[in-house]
Amino acid sequence: MCPTSRRSRPAIDMTLIERLDTLAGAAIARLPDVAYPLITKLTSARLLAPARLPSDVVTIGSEVLYHDDQGARDRRVTLSWPEDADISRRSVSILTPVGVALLGLSAGDRFQWQTRAGERRSLTVLQVGSEPRSAAAPAAPRPRLS
Repeated sequence: MCPTSRRSRPAIDMTLIERLDTLAGAAIARLPDVAYPLITKLTSARLLAPARLPSDVVTIGSEVLYHDDQGARDRRVTLSWPEDADISRRSVSILTPVGVALLGLSAGDRFQWQTRAGERRSLTVLQVGSEPRSAAAPAAPRPRLS
């Protein structure tokens, strides 16, 4: 990943670091193209208490409007934990290249990354808003199918 952000370092909610680090570590073997950039982002980020995290910073649960510079179109997604991701509801997992790219950015920031297919992409964050539920709260357990 190659940040071209106006912010020197991404800002991340410190209460999410342990879970994000665990996810990245668990994904190294099967998703190294996502795990290593996530680890790099976590080690370079400014860790902030939730009350100090600016409201325009992308975090888990944030709704984000961004411009896909290569596709020349705007996209609105919500950054989510992997178990909550559902592309049909525009919910993008943190364990995707675009999910990692968005984490810690704010409106006006630009970011470049490489897709799983090896394509270089860039995006510009246009707007950041939050869903009403807490991003740090764990997802409700899903019923097990027998």
